[in-house]
Amino acid sequence: MTIPGEMRALRKTRPGPGADLEEIPVPEPGPGEILIEVDAASICGSDIHIYRWDSWAPDRIRTPMTFGHEVAGHVVATGPEVHHIAPGAFVSAEGHVFCGFCPQCRRGRMHTCEKMKILGVDFEGGFAEYVVIPERNAWVVDKRIPADIASIHDPFGNAVHTVFIDGGAEDVVGSTVVVLGCGPIGLFAVGISRACGARQVVAVEPNDFRQGLAKQMGADVVVDPGREDPVEAVIQATEGHGAEVVLEMSGVPKVIDQGTRMLAGGGRMALLGLPGEPVEIDITDQVIFKEARLFGVTGRTIFRTWELTSTLLATGMVDVSPVITHRFTFDEHQKAFEAVVSGRSGKVIMTP
Repeated sequence: MTIPGEMRALRKTRPGPGADLEEIPVPEPGPGEILIEVDAASICGSDIHIYRWDSWAPDRIRTPMTFGHEVAGHVVATGPEVHHIAPGAFVSAEGHVFCGFCPQCRRGRMHTCEKMKILGVDFEGGFAEYVVIPERNAWVVDKRIPADIASIHDPFGNAVHTVFIDGGAEDVVGSTVVVLGCGPIGLFAVGISRACGARQVVAVEPNDFRQGLAKQMGADVVVDPGREDPVEAVIQATEGHGAEVVLEMSGVPKVIDQGTRMLAGGGRMALLGLPGEPVEIDITDQVIFKEARLFGVTGRTIFRTWELTSTLLATGMVDVSPVITHRFTFDEHQKAFEAVVSGRSGKVIMTP
C-alpha cells in the first residue's frame, strides 16, 4: 500500500486544557520498530488527565505531543531488524515500553521496568492515523476479536492482571469477589470474576449509570455507597464472613480502608486505583490479624496477561459489549472526552 506523507493526529500543542487535531508527518519506523495504521483507539483515565491538564500532566507531558496509548491497527511498514511481524498483521499495542536490561526486566517483570517509557505519555502516541511502536510491544490479535475490542486489550489486561495476580484465579473460584469502583476496568473485572467461577460478585459503585453496567456484566449484588454502608452490605451478603477477594479500582482513600474491613481472614485485596493522597488503614486488626494479602497492581505482566486477555475475549468467556458505550471519530474528539467525563459512559472508542 502507499503510505501518505501526512496524517491527522490529536495532539497537546501547548500546556492547558483541550487538544488539537493537526496534520503532521507520518512517522517512519526505526530499527526494531513497526508502523501501524490505526483502526481504533480507546480513551484511558490518564488521557483525561492529559486532556484536562490536571496537576499530574505538567510534570509528565512535554508539548507538543500526540497522546493516547490504547490502540489497535494493521502493520503497514517495518523498520530494519524486524523479524517476526510482517505488514498486514493486525496488532494491539502494549503501551509500556521496557528496556529489557534492568534487574526488573531480567527477572521477567518487564511491566515494572526501571526505565519504563509509556506510549502517548513519554513519546508520540496512538490518537493518530498512524503510530510507531517497537515490534516487541505488538500483540498479534486473535482473528475472532474485532478492531474496537482489540483496542481495549490494554485496560482489559489491567483487569485481568488484577483478578489473576498471585495465582488469583484459584482465589476467585467459589468465592465472593467485591469490585470497588466500576469504571471501565472495574466493569471488566466484574465480568472476568464472573467468568472465572466466583460464587458471587459484589459491585460497589455510586454512579447509577455504571451500576446498571455492573449488572449487565454479571454482578449479583450492586451496592450504592451513597445509600448504604458497603462494609455492612458485604458482611451481610457473605453471612458475616467477609469477602475472600476484594479488587480496589477507585483509588479513594476511604474506600481502600473499607476494602480491608470487608475482607475475610486470609483474604486477598488487589489495589489498582491510584489515590491522590496518603491512605490510612488499620494495619493491626484489618491486615495483620486477618493475615490478609495486599497486592499493588500496575499495568499487565508482559505477555502472560495478554495470553489470558486474548483467550477471554476471543472465546467470548467475557462479553465486553455492555462496557463499550460510545464510539466517535477523531473529528468528534471533543464529544468523546465529554462523554468520558460525564460519568454516563463506559469505555469510549475513537476511530480515524
